[in-house]
Amino acid sequence: MSGDESGRGSSIGVIGCADIAARRALPAVQRSPFRLAALASRSLEKAEGFAAGYGCKAVAGYDRLLEMADVDAVYIPLPNSEHAEWARRALDAGKHVLAEKPAVTDAETARALVALAEERGLLIMENFAFLRHPQGERARALVDGGEIGELRGYDGSFGIPPTDPNGIKYQADLNGGALWEVGCYPVRAAQEYLAAPLEVLGAGLRFDPGLGVDVGGVALLRDGDGVTATCSFGMAHGYRSTYSLWGSEGRLVLEWAFTPSREARPVLRLQQRDRETRIVAPASDQFVGVFTAFHEAIRDPAARPAHHRELVRQADLMARIRSHALG
Repeated sequence: MSGDESGRGSSIGVIGCADIAARRALPAVQRSPFRLAALASRSLEKAEGFAAGYGCKAVAGYDRLLEMADVDAVYIPLPNSEHAEWARRALDAGKHVLAEKPAVTDAETARALVALAEERGLLIMENFAFLRHPQGERARALVDGGEIGELRGYDGSFGIPPTDPNGIKYQADLNGGALWEVGCYPVRAAQEYLAAPLEVLGAGLRFDPGLGVDVGGVALLRDGDGVTATCSFGMAHGYRSTYSLWGSEGRLVLEWAFTPSREARPVLRLQQRDRETRIVAPASDQFVGVFTAFHEAIRDPAARPAHHRELVRQADLMARIRSHALG
């Protein structure tokens, strides 16, 4: 399969019945250019329960979904530790791949998957849905337009309250922990504004000995122009989902940067000298946005290299942050 402009790539299958798939992804697929063809679980009963409300085929076993000729692309919302393996199998089966974040946890694996995708004429893309919300476009336009002058620094935070300690985000063997679960968001957003490559100046993780995973942390980054980024994150925190951009002439704050609801109209606060302008972004389902962007990149091979570079860049930076934090 080449996924060219002939129209292929219009049907998608979902590998796994994760909570994020049920809450956000499956409803969004139905409003995107994709046709939802099938949903796979290791349990047929579970697959049937999920598929019943969406009019798609229920499949027992991930490999069986990959064998389906009428599935052109797959979305993988499995535990973090399984993303790379099933992305590789999907690419080997000729399917385009949208992997839930973090797609992979090291740069070597990311490069290998990208090389396989490019060899097969396929796309592999990491799902950071917040990048597809209109508020991000507004922020980028304001910064590029000089509204805060020259960028001097970025400060991003994403924290969530603790949940069930038996959940997958608390399982070390599934690559759980705060860095992978929530830290990846402010790190990914920082790369929208700072120039690559980024240097890791410092990083730290706080571990819960009872859980065996990191539950909080911080990373300090710097680009070649001296612009710095502070990224804070945690899973034992009051909810916080924000980033700010500090420039030579002002400051821009996104109050609900990473996980706005479908109905929310997020507010951007532009602070310039003695005034503050509140800019209200339109309501948008950012998951519809990411599936639409995935579909468009399948249809347009020229758009794929940028997604591949982003995946490798993120994996490399996240791995370096973790290595620095662990000493």
